[in-house]
Amino acid sequence: MTEVKPHSHEEHEHQVVSPKVYLAIVATLLVATGLTAGVSYIDLGVFNAVVALAIAVTKATLVILFFMHVKYSTRLTKLVVGSGIFLFLVLISMTLSDYFTRAWGRW
Repeated sequence: MTEVKPHSHEEHEHQVVSPKVYLAIVATLLVATGLTAGVSYIDLGVFNAVVALAIAVTKATLVILFFMHVKYSTRLTKLVVGSGIFLFLVLISMTLSDYFTRAWGRW
């Protein structure tokens, strides 16, 4: 007969992140917030939204990677985050395709 072993919960190694890294990320986020506020006073024409969104995406990426610990997570977690971002982009593109194809003012 074979011996049945009880289920053992595998211990996953967790990456220990230094508090210095967290402080550097917080400082970067604060600087980026100040940069967003500063750029809002500069007239860049159509690029105001582009610059603001670029800063926002950078800040969101830092939060996702470090504060949500995705950088040190398993491949499955990274796949779930990536599929969420992909779904978000699909929904945005569908919304924009509806918006741009409307007959504004033709009725």
